[in-house]
Amino acid sequence: MTFQESIKTCLSKYVTFSGRAQRSEFWWFVLFSFVGSIVLSWVDIALFGSTTVSPGSISGSTDTPVLSGLFSLALLLPSISVTVRRLHDLDKSGWWFWLWLIPLIGWIILIVWYATGGVRGENRFGPDPLKG
Repeated sequence: MTFQESIKTCLSKYVTFSGRAQRSEFWWFVLFSFVGSIVLSWVDIALFGSTTVSPGSISGSTDTPVLSGLFSLALLLPSISVTVRRLHDLDKSGWWFWLWLIPLIGWIILIVWYATGGVRGENRFGPDPLKG
């Protein structure tokens, strides 16, 4: 699956939690989300600037992430659904998605699963996306 096909598929199936997603569909969409957020963060800084507040000895900075925030919000459901479909390709329940709540260990397990090839042939979640 190409980069553009992946984005079209993920956005058209933005709330489809059934079926399977191959590795390329998942990782291309992750790349799209990551690069889009970074680019829009730069645009946010260029348009809205960055402000630093220093009351006494405490300092902090505030940004106005309008565009990158809207972009991330728009991709929230498509990201969750492609993640669930990716887990289905591994013949795992979508509920394993909640493993990301366990810092480090959960993240490592999920990344390894996402990088692993899917089950060949049909499984309980549908036909093999590579044959179809």
